Amino acid sequence: MSYNDALPLAGSQAEAGLGIESQETALARYATVEDMVKNVRPAQPVHCLHPENLDANAALFLKNFPGKAFYAVKVNPDPYVLQRLYAAGVRHFDVASLAEVQLVRRLFPEARTAFMHPVKSRESISMAYFDYGIRDFSVDTFEELHKILEETKAATDLAIHVRLATPKTNAAFNLSEKFGAQPDDAVSLLRDAEKVAHKVGLCFHVGSQTSEPESYAHAIQLAGEVIRKSGVALDVLDVGGGFPASYPGMETPPVLEYFDVIKRELAKLKLPKTCEVWSEPGRAIVASAGTLVVRVELRRGGDLYINDGTYGSLFDAGWMKWLYPVQIIRRGRRNGKGSKNLQPFRFYGPSCDSVDVMNGPFMLPEDICEGDWIAISQMGAYGHAMQTRFNGFYSDHRVEINPTAPPVTRRRAPKLTVVRNATKSAEVVEQ
Repeated sequence: MSYNDALPLAGSQAEAGLGIESQETALARYATVEDMVKNVRPAQPVHCLHPENLDANAALFLKNFPGKAFYAVKVNPDPYVLQRLYAAGVRHFDVASLAEVQLVRRLFPEARTAFMHPVKSRESISMAYFDYGIRDFSVDTFEELHKILEETKAATDLAIHVRLATPKTNAAFNLSEKFGAQPDDAVSLLRDAEKVAHKVGLCFHVGSQTSEPESYAHAIQLAGEVIRKSGVALDVLDVGGGFPASYPGMETPPVLEYFDVIKRELAKLKLPKTCEVWSEPGRAIVASAGTLVVRVELRRGGDLYINDGTYGSLFDAGWMKWLYPVQIIRRGRRNGKGSKNLQPFRFYGPSCDSVDVMNGPFMLPEDICEGDWIAISQMGAYGHAMQTRFNGFYSDHRVEINPTAPPVTRRRAPKLTVVRNATKSAEVVEQ
């Protein structure tokens, strides 16, 4: 699916009468995830979007971060998500490709969009500048700086942001292994950028899903040394992304603690009053805004074969061995309530590849079986964005979960029994 195809036009879900259609997004709307399953009984994975979580998370950054929050589009580029964030007040976007540039420009022509990938094709640079009005570009090498100057015909209105490599932290992904100039090179790059650019910035990324707020302190201190050595008066200091979401076994401090550390360290730098402070949040804004509903196609002992996997929305569950909160949504059964006893399960995805496995363990009722659904929460970040079409398994079925939505009127559905918060308890509720 291209970004052009992903625009919020009337979709098949609405046309099929699967729920209450949202005027703004053309997504079917349900009051709860359980309500969606009861009425749709989906045979394919369903991506459930929670607008109230998007609103709350965006408000947290807009109100408390000491600067401008550039939403990292890569984390979830769904037009529904982008439109909801824009409605919540987000006006700045961090993009990493020409396709993302085009998507944001198409949806929000007036939004400020920064092309912060340190390595870009010449065609992307040229089109971003001349066709889409992008002026903010990041670099971490002299070669990239020269490439930008050549492709923009030595434009005099560029904003060049030098990407600084930071020391390894306990983040889940250390991005400085791939990107970032070492401090001495960053000093020289800042000086060169100041000679040719209208504005100059310094940026860094402490790593994705960092669990220690002090990681930002160390990075800002290093940035301060580079700034002092360069003698450049910055126009922008970008503290990047890395703000975490909370997953089972990976609990993190509240985001406000990260902001407190950033404020403390920024005060020590004595930046010019005109210097803007940026961040590039992604996961912390959208992780809690998504729930993936999958169906059990086969049970073999402690293994559950489900209809999504590592080649779909569950890459991190497989390759990174991350856990996610899970709850069962039962199909109708003659014997009513299911077991309150939980046991650990492993998931296998639908592809024929043996590496399509998610070891978990995922704690679910011991009598779970083929035909039951599993709701996997905290899936708003990267899940839908990283799907492939390997083996022909792919689902773009998206719905809105809105507790204030009117009930869906459909034919009578079989009774459901739902086990809520199965990772912590096994409370069984009959629908």
